Amino acid sequence: MFKRIDSCAAEFAAITPYMYSTYETPVNGEAECEAKPSDKKKIIILGGGPNRIGQGIEFDYCCCHAAFSLSAQGFETIMINCNPETVSTDYDTSDRLYFEPLTAEDVLEVVRVEQSKGTLAGVIVQFGGQTPLKLANTLVAEGVPLLGTSADAIDLAEDRKRFQVLLNDLKLKQPKNATAMTPDETMAAAKEIGFPIILRPSYVLGGRGMVVVPNEAALKTTVAQGDVFRISGDNPVLIDGFLHHAIEVDVDAIGDSDGEVWIAGIMEHIEEAGVHSGDSACAIPPHSLPKAIIAEIERQTVAMAKALNVRGLMNVQYAVQDGEIYVLEVNPRASRTVPFVAKAIGLPVAAIAARVMSGEKLKTFNLKRPNPNHIAVKEAVMPFNRFPGVDVVLGPEMKSTGEVMGLDENFGRAFAKAQVGAGLRLPHSGVVFVSVKDADKDYALQPVRDLIEMGFEIIATRGTAQFLGENGLEVKQVNKVLEGRPHIVDAIKNGEVQLVFNTTEGTQSLADSFSIRRTTLHQKVPYYTTIAGAAAATQAIRALREGSLEVAPLQSYTS
Repeated sequence: MFKRIDSCAAEFAAITPYMYSTYETPVNGEAECEAKPSDKKKIIILGGGPNRIGQGIEFDYCCCHAAFSLSAQGFETIMINCNPETVSTDYDTSDRLYFEPLTAEDVLEVVRVEQSKGTLAGVIVQFGGQTPLKLANTLVAEGVPLLGTSADAIDLAEDRKRFQVLLNDLKLKQPKNATAMTPDETMAAAKEIGFPIILRPSYVLGGRGMVVVPNEAALKTTVAQGDVFRISGDNPVLIDGFLHHAIEVDVDAIGDSDGEVWIAGIMEHIEEAGVHSGDSACAIPPHSLPKAIIAEIERQTVAMAKALNVRGLMNVQYAVQDGEIYVLEVNPRASRTVPFVAKAIGLPVAAIAARVMSGEKLKTFNLKRPNPNHIAVKEAVMPFNRFPGVDVVLGPEMKSTGEVMGLDENFGRAFAKAQVGAGLRLPHSGVVFVSVKDADKDYALQPVRDLIEMGFEIIATRGTAQFLGENGLEVKQVNKVLEGRPHIVDAIKNGEVQLVFNTTEGTQSLADSFSIRRTTLHQKVPYYTTIAGAAAATQAIRALREGSLEVAPLQSYTS
């Protein structure tokens, strides 16, 4: 017997009795029910469990579309999930819901019940994010059929050493990397790779515990805290060389049992590599990458999908630096970008993937290479104003709790719409405060020059002001908080600043500039903590100054 809180409740059965013919009548008002025999083949879909940062509605979206499309194909769909606030646990999403935890014990018990009442075609673990993916090996060991990519291929993509062998065979590049099980091994590997590095636990979602480490002293502090080892558990800690000012690219693709691969979307991130993909704005199609780079990314994606025998969805993350393409990560599952890609190209990506996983071929869908005549920009929505004391600086650990999309014929206007959707009001004129770290100073010249040409006044702290001045740009110097009043925080509080560009690194620098970022948040002043975001905002401001934004339905872009 399994407890339900919704799908076989008496009130739902009374409303739509035809949907719940598979359930026994609840006893004494309790939501207890059993599966009755069914002639339909069954497919079990594992959800993502409770929502949290990094494991959100995007995966629930995929689970729902899988249930809808498979039901339409004549399968009996069974959802296992334990979140009352998501659509996958609505009473009319699947034929049957088990409101149970996503643990091996609970899932296996449900599988046995369903197998005793009919034919189980298989279990889908690829739509609920990392949580159900971790169960793949256990399910296979217990003789449970999986639909989609095999458990071994999933493990190959997750296992750093096995995956490195695969990439070497395909002659694809990775950033320098290593694995470690102890603090001493971590220190040794980091010295061999060279700083800065990205340190992260294995098998996590949302970049949990991930951190960019600039030097040996910072690594000693991070290792001493022990969080990265605690989160990894029995799995190794992953160490990657950090690529400065690399463009990150996300690709979503679908593979079938014939070895065919369809690339649904290639997304160019606005923020450079090092910011979690869930927090980075991105554009589809890529707005600045050369055609040759895009073609090579497509080739590499197809090669990896075939080598992994992908059945269903696959997400690949690349970094492009100085014309070289590096593979950062491959996830043989749905990603949080799937809903964005589906809306941008006007095709039900998750639904197609589910049908492919159930045995259909890609060629039956007559899919063509997406070639939209518009730009779609996804922007993350941050919850910083709800959490006092949280720093707004973006990094490898995901912080966003939602996202919005802007659509238009060019990048500047699409990005501007995305900012409006995210609650930011970009100024048409006024004062811009600029304070950037040394590594970003050269990259800040063009956005600042563009803003000055548009009539903005620039103020900056001493180091940035001196650099901009030496490069022929008119700028006024303003005090840091530690340099005494009147300082930059006073100016922001007095309404004298309309836009902030602030990039920083290092523990002390982050601490020194924290009050600036919190004040911009409280005063609702638009702020950007990456130089790439600042450049994109400048393009959006130029687009806004050239004319008002027009509103059109989504279908007018994707039809």
